[in-house]
Amino acid sequence: MVCACSNREHKNFVFVEGGPFVNNKSGHIGKGVNVDGFYISKYEVTQKEWIEIMGNNPSRFKAENLPVDSVCWYDCIDYCNKRSLKEGLKPYYNIDKDNKDTSIENAFDTIKWKVTINEGANGYRLPTKKEWEYAASGGQISKSYTYIGSDDIDKVAWYWQNSGDKPLSGLWQWSSIERNHNKTHLVGNKNCNELGLYDMSGNVSEWCWDLHEVTGDDDIPGRIWKGGGWIGADFCCKPSFEYHLPANGKGPDLGFRVCYN
Repeated sequence: MVCACSNREHKNFVFVEGGPFVNNKSGHIGKGVNVDGFYISKYEVTQKEWIEIMGNNPSRFKAENLPVDSVCWYDCIDYCNKRSLKEGLKPYYNIDKDNKDTSIENAFDTIKWKVTINEGANGYRLPTKKEWEYAASGGQISKSYTYIGSDDIDKVAWYWQNSGDKPLSGLWQWSSIERNHNKTHLVGNKNCNELGLYDMSGNVSEWCWDLHEVTGDDDIPGRIWKGGGWIGADFCCKPSFEYHLPANGKGPDLGFRVCYN
């Protein structure tokens, strides 16, 4: 059940009707996985939106309508709460910045804020990885595309082969990407998916709420990101793909979008 606050503007948000996964390329098909309805932003959080709330701009590639980049998971959680307060909403997270969360075992994470969910809050939050994939793959009106809204990646995504001065081919090489001046692009300049969501394939990878489930001794705990980015390969742009980093990790290909109940 979605109960939106009456003073919130919905023009840059899409309501995602809940239900089971429909996209037949998802690993959740036939496993009884259901997602409740929620609102999610049409676009990745822009630098203009970030500056209005946070008063700074950490991005490597700077322009108002470029997605904010170089933000860590903690930055995104902080933004969600501060934006909620500015709009008169109840913050979704309880954030304790003074005491380290001893349950976080990643030695690379030097921040370790204690972050818990404020039940019943109507403020902004990060999507869960299931919500993110469900929305990216078209929700209940999915046409089972390979990427968000298309089987042709170039129609919907900025990724390593098309995000620079000229198209690249062959094997992924950082030296080629640097020489080609690859970068982020203005939000919403590619085609949207079935729900009217943009850039969920490519541009910047997007932080999700979830902790990565450690599966072996060599695995490192962290927070999940999805969607691929301007620097990433085509397979990273598939809705089902996910990876993880320490929650304090950041880079010029990492951003986010927000949602709410």
